Amino acid sequence: MKNIKKSLNLPKTTFPMKANLSTKEIKILQNWEQNKLYYNIHLKNKKNKYFFLHDGPPYANGDIHIGHAVNKILKDIILKFKRMSGFYAPYVPCWDCHGLPIEQKVEKIFAQKITINNATQFRELCHKYVLKQVQQQKKDFIRLGILADWENANLTIEYKNQANTINILAKIVKKGYIYRDLRPIHWCFQCQSSLAEAEIEHKIKNSISVYILFKIKNYNLFEKLFKKKIQKGKKTLYSISIIIFTTTPWTLPTCQAIAINPNLYYQIIQIKKKYYICEKKLTKNIINKTNIQKWKIIGSVKGKKLENLECLHPFFNIYIPIILSKHVSDTLGTGAVHMSPDHGYEDFIACQKYKIKPMQIVNSYGFYNIPVFKKLNKIHIFNKENIIFQLLRDNKKIFFSETINHSYPHCWRHNKPVIFRATPQWFIKTSDKLLKNNILKEIKKVLWIPNWGENKMKTMLKNRPDWCISRQRTWGIPIPFFIHKKTGKLHPDTVLIMNKIAKKIQIHGSQIWWESNKHKWLKKNADMYDKINDVLDVWFESGSNHQLKIYKYNLINKFNYVADLYLEGSDQHRGWFMSSLIISAITKKQAPYLSVITHGFVINKNGQKMSKSLENNIKPQDIIQKWGADILRLWVAYTNYTNDISISNDMLQQISDNYRRIRNTIRFLFSNIFDFKNKIHIIKNKKMLLLDRWIVGVTYKYQKKIIKNYSNYNFHKVIQKIINFCSIELGSCYLELIKDRQYTMHKKSIDRRSSQTAIFYILQSLIRWISPILSFTAEEAWNQLKEKNEASIFMKKWFKKIKPLPENIPYNLIFWKKIFSIRNEVNKCIEKEKENKYIHNSLEILLILYIDKELFKLLLSLNNELKFIFLVSEIQLHRYSTAPKSAYNSCYIKHLKIIIKKSNKTKCPRCWNYSKKNTLINNNIQICYRCIANINNTEKKHIFL
Repeated sequence: MKNIKKSLNLPKTTFPMKANLSTKEIKILQNWEQNKLYYNIHLKNKKNKYFFLHDGPPYANGDIHIGHAVNKILKDIILKFKRMSGFYAPYVPCWDCHGLPIEQKVEKIFAQKITINNATQFRELCHKYVLKQVQQQKKDFIRLGILADWENANLTIEYKNQANTINILAKIVKKGYIYRDLRPIHWCFQCQSSLAEAEIEHKIKNSISVYILFKIKNYNLFEKLFKKKIQKGKKTLYSISIIIFTTTPWTLPTCQAIAINPNLYYQIIQIKKKYYICEKKLTKNIINKTNIQKWKIIGSVKGKKLENLECLHPFFNIYIPIILSKHVSDTLGTGAVHMSPDHGYEDFIACQKYKIKPMQIVNSYGFYNIPVFKKLNKIHIFNKENIIFQLLRDNKKIFFSETINHSYPHCWRHNKPVIFRATPQWFIKTSDKLLKNNILKEIKKVLWIPNWGENKMKTMLKNRPDWCISRQRTWGIPIPFFIHKKTGKLHPDTVLIMNKIAKKIQIHGSQIWWESNKHKWLKKNADMYDKINDVLDVWFESGSNHQLKIYKYNLINKFNYVADLYLEGSDQHRGWFMSSLIISAITKKQAPYLSVITHGFVINKNGQKMSKSLENNIKPQDIIQKWGADILRLWVAYTNYTNDISISNDMLQQISDNYRRIRNTIRFLFSNIFDFKNKIHIIKNKKMLLLDRWIVGVTYKYQKKIIKNYSNYNFHKVIQKIINFCSIELGSCYLELIKDRQYTMHKKSIDRRSSQTAIFYILQSLIRWISPILSFTAEEAWNQLKEKNEASIFMKKWFKKIKPLPENIPYNLIFWKKIFSIRNEVNKCIEKEKENKYIHNSLEILLILYIDKELFKLLLSLNNELKFIFLVSEIQLHRYSTAPKSAYNSCYIKHLKIIIKKSNKTKCPRCWNYSKKNTLINNNIQICYRCIANINNTEKKHIFL
């Protein structure tokens, strides 16, 4: 038997079955760094057509989380695919280095080291913290296998970037889109700052809704309006009340008016000896809620006639007017709304028309500042004692109250309720109709993936108020404005001054602004102006970075500041996508991107969003340590990232199983070309066996589909195609069929070299297919396959030596499809007989097929090689009409019946096939004539298999 073994070409390879990724990947990374892989790729591709993906900057605070990993891996897959497709595709990683998240981290870490009110010291600590975090995150991203220009990473704290932000702001000032106003803006007590719309999340909140009574002052005028005598006597002078509805009773201290809709009708209803005003359609709802049995309608009047009637405040001894506003609806409440211009945007707009201004009696921490009213002074607006309710009860001003669930704005960083608070802020006039229309036109030009992103952007733009760009924080880019002390207007030379400041900041950094006084910048009349100490919204900062000089590192003549692609999480529609779009539309009159891809959030197996606060977060570092980065990368590609992405240990185990299927396929392919030298042993396509030409054609067909799916960013379909190719086309078909040829034929035979050529081509293709996703495994496999001194797989393009099988030849893809459909039916019968333990191996079988003329002609064309298709030792073809009743009747192929019998011939110990005669060789071992011919290399050349 030893001699027989020596005569066989049994598979062998040094490509290990066990991946050992967590160790092996580190060595590959070291090799990439030593060989300056990224630099060499771009040196090679620099003159090619370019593809620029602009990186959305993550915050430089804390370790990377699973969402970071998804984002960076998706970008890396795209860029590696583009490079393999012949593009020059640089990648400059970016980081957001300013903003509240960083401030909060620094405050927490260095709480004991920070001197109160020492802003300079605080900024220094923030700067050091950011640089440390960038280095840590950079290491984590590199560990994921991300190829990038890490040495030229773009940080927003770099002086050139700070200056760029100031210059962009100056351009917007010059175009007249910047203004300052005292108006309500979202305010977070934890942030101690204003928030933009992009920083708000609406969540369901449980609140008490209360119906409050405001008594009418002008009794006589009211009688004239309704043309009714209400009741005589001084005691009833204030018995008529208008009912308002609110879910924010804490705003009542700043209530300065009651708003009603001028076009709605309002009824006066009598309940016992009291009278109430309510909108006509809503009256019955109110009555039903209170279970009042006896009531009647006294009269009705159009809303506009109630204008300027005065009402008594429910607990302050002041009168407030009834004003008109069309924003008041008849769908909820009473059709009357109390107006607090301090704490409501619509309230502010409605009150502006009547010259009613905010009172500003709630401070930045949420405490009332009303010295003349001691019951509320220094009380928090969300106090647990419900002092407002107590005041209303004491004054008998509650008509009715109930608990409701409603949508309420929350800070997206703290998950805490925010309020509208009137403070002086700087705004960009995004409500400008011409600007909005121009931006809407640009949105239409962009390719949005998924396509619902377009409508989301349009809706958000149409509904958004003006963009508040100022923040009352310490760590950020300054807003270098000077305003006139009396008029509040910007200095007339603001743009020139800003350009001057930007030049200094580019050299010295923004600290020069904080350390300087107004006299440094204003030569004349400096005492007439105040220096602004607000910082810019970080969305403005990151939204400006598409106009940075990051292009100069990479792209020749790339001056239009338009990226081919932005790719971020779905929350960036309101964030970076929107801020970049607005800024670019104002300054360049164009969108900053040609296409935008969004991915979902990562959720656990229960559908919960991954969150540190919920302690349900799976860290990418833990996954890498246990499974390896390639498993994490495969998970990212395997899922449809346009939806929320689920992750769990069970899912990672499933991903690992799929990875093994791909890896074992590569290993098996390697094991069959251990003695193959492609420069010597390659067989030309036309001389290859037909089965080998078929699999090369199939490989070509798969490659086209895989490249198409890569091009459309459908990575989950790429993985499906690769797994399908490995499992079905190779594992269940081609590799099974060539085993006999590979193992038993003479090692130098053309038949064997033909299949080895096909395998070599498959490996060349397959390793490229997986390289954007399974980057480490692809590099490991490439190192096994490549000739000496050949470069990394990432220096290669798609394999072009594979060719499609011509359609005009007899043995085309259609022919093989028919053959393999018959084979599938036969395999079903064989598996049944194996289950019944009638046979143990298909080579024991005498296969009898009962077929019609058409199938007979098809199968007979394979001649003596037909048995190799079914992996049996013998096959007989008979007329379909002669089939016995016991034959298996195929449900899928017409005129096919099958009978399986055991062969009565002799088994060859070398090839395991059964034949009529075996011949005696050395050591008294008998082997078949075919094996002897194979050993002596005298076997007749096969055509098909």
